[in-house]
Amino acid sequence: MIDYSLSDRPEYIEQLRAEARGIAYRPAKRRKNNSVAPLDPNEARYLFTAYTGNRWMEVGAREPAAKMLFGKLWYEHELCFLFANSNTGKSVLAVQIGDAIARGAQGGPFACEVQGANVLYADFELSSLQFHQRYSDGANEYAFHDNFIRAQFNPATDTSNIRGIDQYSTDDWLIAGLEYRIRQLKTRVLIIDNISCLGGGTSNAAAALKIINKLNALRAQYKLSILVLAHTPKRNNKPMPVTIDDLHGSKLLINFADSAFTIGVSNTDNSQRYIKQIKQRSTQPVYGEDNVALCRLEKPSDCLRFRFEGNSTEQFQLRNAAAVEREKLSEQMRQLTAEGNTQRQISEQLGVSLCKVNRLLNG
Repeated sequence: MIDYSLSDRPEYIEQLRAEARGIAYRPAKRRKNNSVAPLDPNEARYLFTAYTGNRWMEVGAREPAAKMLFGKLWYEHELCFLFANSNTGKSVLAVQIGDAIARGAQGGPFACEVQGANVLYADFELSSLQFHQRYSDGANEYAFHDNFIRAQFNPATDTSNIRGIDQYSTDDWLIAGLEYRIRQLKTRVLIIDNISCLGGGTSNAAAALKIINKLNALRAQYKLSILVLAHTPKRNNKPMPVTIDDLHGSKLLINFADSAFTIGVSNTDNSQRYIKQIKQRSTQPVYGEDNVALCRLEKPSDCLRFRFEGNSTEQFQLRNAAAVEREKLSEQMRQLTAEGNTQRQISEQLGVSLCKVNRLLNG
């Protein structure tokens, strides 16, 4: 007689035993063997390149220096973030940067060291009509350089004939579409406006990180320079310096970026903005909180753009309106004093109390 233990008893024996006892046969669930053999290290032998420190110095010395795309805020072959609140002008600045790079022209005080690179601007924000209105005044239209190519998402694209389309996510589809245009146009600079249209935005750090990894893969494969626009959450009414924490998921995402800068709104003048450097690997920070770049959003004729106006401290731009008015009044009082006016005369000329004149002059 064959002796079957419970562990290796054939299934047909169990079925016969159940029939003999007059009960329904229910086969036991078989445990799946989920164990995976460890990966052989030899299979990953080319994953890392290892040299001595001195050898790396020799290799690095032969690499060409990275060229500036937008001054010391964004260099060639970098993945860079531009983030700010809504309605601060991120898209306006990004288009202005892209058109300047396409021309090989300096953008205000920010140098561009590349000569006429092909720029692909992936616009998920504006319709064609909105874009036209932004860069025309009814009678005149702004003339972009031919190296500046704007791409607009086409939601009506038919994907029904693509085999296995269900296994790809929307982000896979979008990245593939961008890669097609990158190859077709021989793109050197990619600007994405904005990341909230991919991977759930920066508020979902894990999803956004997948997108960043895909963009980094594109950057390496096609030697791209990439600028990614991102929103920040609404802030409270109290004016505060813009920091890395103002980007959703920033502590994770900024680690994977080479550089980052932001746009702040002046608390003293709603039409004035300032650009602040948040991160830079290629150089020492230049436009930190003690030296932000001032600019003004305007449309003098056919083109909405930023006009650059110098530098300031960020704290100076965060002053409230009352403090600004007080400073202007104090300056007027000092000027009148220098002209030989008494405090009473100053009080009468400016229409303020004698007590206030004394306090501001002696405060």
